[in-house]
Amino acid sequence: MKFFIDTADVQEIRDLASTGLVDGVTTNPTLIAKSGRKILDVIAEICDMIPGPISAEVAATDFETMLAEGRKLAALRSNVAVKVPLTPGGLKVCKALSDDGVKVNVTLCFSANQAILAAKAGASFISPFVGRLDDIGQDGMELIGDIVAIYNEYPAFKTEVLAASIRHPIHVTDAARLGAHVVTMPPAVLRQMYQHPLTDKGLAAFMADWAKTGQSIL
Repeated sequence: MKFFIDTADVQEIRDLASTGLVDGVTTNPTLIAKSGRKILDVIAEICDMIPGPISAEVAATDFETMLAEGRKLAALRSNVAVKVPLTPGGLKVCKALSDDGVKVNVTLCFSANQAILAAKAGASFISPFVGRLDDIGQDGMELIGDIVAIYNEYPAFKTEVLAASIRHPIHVTDAARLGAHVVTMPPAVLRQMYQHPLTDKGLAAFMADWAKTGQSIL
C-alpha cells in the first residue's frame, strides 16, 4: 500500500518525507487556501521534495477552463497528478489529459458507479471519500471494498483506488485489508499510526533496565 499525505504544508511534508514512508501528496483548494501561498509555487515545491505523484486540483468547474488549468498544472513538473471533480466535465478533462499521458486523480467519489466511470475515462486514481460517507451514516469502507472488487474483475482498468477523507488509523487498516492501493491521510493520522501504549511501556522498561547496568554503547 502507498501512503500519500493530504496537506499543502511544506514543512509537514518535509518532516514526514524524512521517514521514507511518504509515496505522494494530495492537495485541494481548501488545503492550498490554508497554506496562504500561491498554488503554482506550493505544488512546484512539493514536487521537488517528493518524487511520487503530487495531486494538484483544478479550481474551475467548466470543461474548457478545467482543461486549461489541468494542462498548466501538469506542465509544472512531471510528477503532477491533475485532480478533477467527478462531474461530466471533470471526466471529459480526465479523458483528454490521460490520453496525453498525464496522471489524473478523480476526486469526490461517493459511489461505485462513479468509480466505474472514472476508470473508463482513464483515471490514474479514484478518490472515494470514506470519512464524509461515515459522517452521513453510511459505511465509507464498504464503498472501498466495492470499488476494489469491481476493478479486480476488469484487468483493463488501471485506476488505483485511493482511499481519501481518512479520519483515524483504523481507516488505514481497514483500507489496507480491503485492498486499496493508496491511502491519503492528514499528517496527524500518520503520526498516530506509530502509537501504542504497550510500545511506550516496553520502551520505558528497557530504558530503566539499561540504566541499571551503568553502561554506554558510545
